[in-house]
Amino acid sequence: MKDFIRFLRRFARPYTGTLSLSIIFNLLNGVMTVFSFAFIIPILQVIFGLERGDYRFKPWNSPDIIDTVTNNFYYFTGHVIETQGASKALALLGAIFIVMTLAKVLTGYFSEYFTIPMRNGVVRDIRNTMYAKILSLPIGYFSGERKGDIMARMSGDVTEVEASVMSSLYALFRYPILIIIYLATMIAVSWKLTLFVFVLLPIMGWVMGTVGKKLKAQSLRTMQIGGQILSTIEESLGGLRIIKAFNAERQMDARFRAETQSYVKSANAMLRRQALAHPMSEFLGTIAVMVVLWFGGSLILSGSSAIDGATFIFYMTIFYSIINPAKDLSKTGYAVSKGMAALARIDKILDAENPIKDPAQPLFLTEDSTADSEMPAIEFKDVSFKYDGDDRTVLDRINLKVPQGHTVAIVGQSGSGKSTLVDLIPRFYDVSEGSVKVKGRDVRDVKVADLRGLMGNVNQEAILFNDTFRNNIAFGNEHATQEEVERAARIANAHDFIMATPDGYDTMLGDRGCRLSGGERQRISIARSILKNPDILILDEATSALDNESERLVQEALDRLMTDRTTIVIAHRLSTIVNADMICVMKDGRIIETGTHAQLLALDGHYARLHSLSNA
Repeated sequence: MKDFIRFLRRFARPYTGTLSLSIIFNLLNGVMTVFSFAFIIPILQVIFGLERGDYRFKPWNSPDIIDTVTNNFYYFTGHVIETQGASKALALLGAIFIVMTLAKVLTGYFSEYFTIPMRNGVVRDIRNTMYAKILSLPIGYFSGERKGDIMARMSGDVTEVEASVMSSLYALFRYPILIIIYLATMIAVSWKLTLFVFVLLPIMGWVMGTVGKKLKAQSLRTMQIGGQILSTIEESLGGLRIIKAFNAERQMDARFRAETQSYVKSANAMLRRQALAHPMSEFLGTIAVMVVLWFGGSLILSGSSAIDGATFIFYMTIFYSIINPAKDLSKTGYAVSKGMAALARIDKILDAENPIKDPAQPLFLTEDSTADSEMPAIEFKDVSFKYDGDDRTVLDRINLKVPQGHTVAIVGQSGSGKSTLVDLIPRFYDVSEGSVKVKGRDVRDVKVADLRGLMGNVNQEAILFNDTFRNNIAFGNEHATQEEVERAARIANAHDFIMATPDGYDTMLGDRGCRLSGGERQRISIARSILKNPDILILDEATSALDNESERLVQEALDRLMTDRTTIVIAHRLSTIVNADMICVMKDGRIIETGTHAQLLALDGHYARLHSLSNA
């Protein structure tokens, strides 16, 4: 219940108006339901002669309003019987009962009508909040999470919240109100019998609550296994070429079958426990009814009860009417427990802490910060870095200055720390020690959006979206004109092959640009950076995965892009960086050599060995 209340506070607050209307109509519906049941008593007593009292009209301003209403009702009903006959009296009472039933069903309809916008709106808000949170979290967060499991939380777990929690909102607001109204009526009729009922209800509640707690734990385990299954599917689709190349189909099939079998086993246990809710609540309810019937009937038969037989029938009708709401509420409770397990997995994303935050009083990268032409565009000062939860030092006391407008290449063997070093510039990660400055400002002292707005990225894997050529080139630049997009494509050597497609710039690229070759994807990525016109350009092995012809076209586009810009190049092919203003050689997280291509060859050190290997 604590988790559910927290859930409502977080997501239901914008829907307070419709929620209030739903509660009001639920209250009216409960009252009309009680009146409908109470209407049976005078019909039995007056029409069928169970009670023939001598009723006289009482003034409406009498102090006991309930007694006055009951007495005058009997008086007018008796008068109709005497003057019009029992048949007409029955027809009149039937018409009144129909009107009361209409009022009851209408209030019931509107109580659900005003719940629906909140039910669907909250699910939408959860999805939007999760997506916004994923976009805001640092890249480091996802290195410790499985993408398939994150996808399962955004799809399956949100769907579970919708199916289990949001679909139960109507019942959660309706049934407690009905139960409270019924109990209040029972107390008004006979507080002694109701006191006896209160002894039974906690026992029933304890049994149902115990089952509900176990259901939540089982549901959480089932969802975790479901996340593993989705992760395996995602990994298999991404690595299908490797699976086939290594004849590992049987191995992956066995792994997947084991996971699905584990899911079925867990799901069976969960659904069997959930299926227990209805028969258990019905059985416990029957026990409670029979115990109350025995206790109340014994009091009436012994003559020690303050109520008569007809009123006891009404009391038992009300008490039995509690059973269905209580039974449905228990089923709803199990569904909510299941949904809360899904919400707990969702909260692992929503409650994740983002260490990459804007400063409280950010500095601005204005003209003042670039006025000094001697100021380096980028500076690493005593930078050390470790990934969270990993004691291994990835970067160790890095010191490096990148002058404005210069091209600095970073080379080294795999695992030497090249990409990690570059990732510190746009604050994909924060340094563990030291500082990174861009145009004289510590990157932690400026807004993240302002910092990244200065930079363009072209990576080894060109990240494209299932959208048009135009929208991929103008990505992040919503106000770009068609002329600007075409100009960027021409500079990137992309215009010709774009125009060769059926719809030109409006052609869809497919999932991750799957309809394009590697070189074409890379040139679209370069056009995107050209359109952004960044002050600082970061190239991460942008040509390493291309054939010779594609590399030539891409390199031409890169040369145009790099003109008059501060550029950081991570290079795999050393032939692409021979004209760099400075080359930094990294090994084991340290910069061990710096200089131009000619200087480093003359040094005959680590770079010279790398160069000889690349030309071998």
